[in-house]
Amino acid sequence: MSYLKFDTNLMINLEQSLTKEMLRTNKSGAYSFSTIVDCNTRKYHGLLVIPMPELDGENHVLMSSLDATVIQRGAEFNLGLHKYPGDNYSPKGHKYIREYTCDYNPSTIYRVGGVILSRDVIFVSHENRLLVRYTLLEAHSPTSLRFRPFLAFRNANSLCRENAQANTSCEPIDNGIKICLYPGYPELHLQLSVKNTFTYAPDWYRNIEYMKDQEQGYDYQEDLLVPGYFDVSLKKGQSILFSAGTSPLAPNRMSHVFKAETSLRTPRTSFTNCLKNAAYQFYNKHEDGQRYIIAGYPWFTYRARDMFIALPGSTISAKDPGLFEAIMQTGEKAIRNFMAKQPLDCAITGMDKPDVLLWAIWAIQQYALFAGNEECHRLYGELVVEMLDFIRNQRHDNLFLHDNGLLYTDGLDKPVSWMDSTIYDKPIVPRSGYLVEFNALWYNALRFGAELATMTDDTYHKESYDKLATQVEASFVQVFMNRYGYLHDYVNGMPDWSVRPNQIFAVSLPYSPLDRMQM
Repeated sequence: MSYLKFDTNLMINLEQSLTKEMLRTNKSGAYSFSTIVDCNTRKYHGLLVIPMPELDGENHVLMSSLDATVIQRGAEFNLGLHKYPGDNYSPKGHKYIREYTCDYNPSTIYRVGGVILSRDVIFVSHENRLLVRYTLLEAHSPTSLRFRPFLAFRNANSLCRENAQANTSCEPIDNGIKICLYPGYPELHLQLSVKNTFTYAPDWYRNIEYMKDQEQGYDYQEDLLVPGYFDVSLKKGQSILFSAGTSPLAPNRMSHVFKAETSLRTPRTSFTNCLKNAAYQFYNKHEDGQRYIIAGYPWFTYRARDMFIALPGSTISAKDPGLFEAIMQTGEKAIRNFMAKQPLDCAITGMDKPDVLLWAIWAIQQYALFAGNEECHRLYGELVVEMLDFIRNQRHDNLFLHDNGLLYTDGLDKPVSWMDSTIYDKPIVPRSGYLVEFNALWYNALRFGAELATMTDDTYHKESYDKLATQVEASFVQVFMNRYGYLHDYVNGMPDWSVRPNQIFAVSLPYSPLDRMQM
């Protein structure tokens, strides 16, 4: 059973199909992202989008889209889809779609008269390469395919316009071409698995529109370069592959790479597998061996808070504790360097946010619930003590332990919690003072630290953590519980009465400062 399957009725209805997007990543920062009908609706969309640390550290769209055209008896049927001014779509390839599924890979079935064609897409792990496989399932007369790559070579946050600086020349390579529009970019290698004919005919396709950007009030029109087109004949039952990558690939290896990558995928045959598959998209492994969880595609990078919050659910819940340990190695290095006030020596950002260490302790606690306290103490016991003592000894620049045992933070001029939206560099919601989730996490961290201390009969830390936690418990109820039976969001002299989800942490953590009646 496929949990992601859409029939022709939905696919040809652009009002429905254009709202559904598919994201695939290579687990090293690059991604392929578009709608299920292959019509880009955001400037962040693209078939091959790669991070470029050597240029500006941001994502860059190399290949925006790939139009395939079925040619039979001289008639052309373009399967692409682009939006132009005036709510015009051209070509209208979505009308040929009969089915879209995603078990292992995104797969689309097209029907053009007597021609039935399948298209399967895979993004190669830890490599800047997209592979698209076309299979001619049915045909009653000679059939050929024509491919037009739409190139951008731009920052994912900007848009491209026709310009004289673009280097439209290309060089022939094995079964394809290589091209680089601007200095500083890698060469893009466009190849097919079989012999083909490439016709060099550079042309700009002007004023392609991205409706989602338009809706949000951003610039939304772009010009994309098509350097030419590839023609290839296809027999019934035959499969060919199109490769787009920053390095060449031997044509006779394309099928092997495609099959090998497919075998690594988690099939979407259950809801759990769908969640696993989604989680795996956010793992990142760098060339230096360090592993991360990216905060989100297509905008974010490796943010400390997001990484520690997501770490247990995307590793332990997927029954992959080894991956937790691998990513935590990077996290531990960042934590220790931060506490020692040294450069992090990794790509993690936001380590100075005042709740990051509290979330790191919570993540380790989730590991303990899976692997047991003994194994957790062996790997992370010392780190937990160091983090708790770092906070307790008030070595954090913006986390202050008050006499009542609660933690205080200054969030008036810059956001300090996950609610970090800003306008003119100022927090939209300036949460400052005693924050409810910070202090719920603090209480939980102290109790967990005392629990781990029993593994080595560390009486000093157990008793000191328990004593402070008891004080936090009393102060928490006194400061945050209001007469209406819910918790203040934050208290800074005057309480904030806003009802926000932050109070849920106080009842969801393994150790809660509230009793059952208060919950």
